[in-house]
Amino acid sequence: MDEKMEFGPDIITLSGDDGEEYQFEILDQLDKNGHTYFAMIPVIDEENLSEDDGELVVLRAAGEGEDQYLEPIEDEDEFNEVSGIFMENLSDEFDFVD
Repeated sequence: MDEKMEFGPDIITLSGDDGEEYQFEILDQLDKNGHTYFAMIPVIDEENLSEDDGELVVLRAAGEGEDQYLEPIEDEDEFNEVSGIFMENLSDEFDFVD
């Protein structure tokens, strides 16, 4: 049996503080110092094409089980370290501008 499996991007939907829902494509995941981090970009469609600025979003997983959620990284040193690792990992696929 010759089955071809197609894998698409990992898309998640997050709710903002404003109650609005946003879709992101997960590009990479990193486990470091007991935390799990995600690098993602907003999903681009015809509605938000002009709004896209190609920004890399880096969030940290918090909570456990059903209560797990993603949160911003408040500590600047932690954010810089993690985002630097993601930028290095993804540099073959993306051109980053500071």
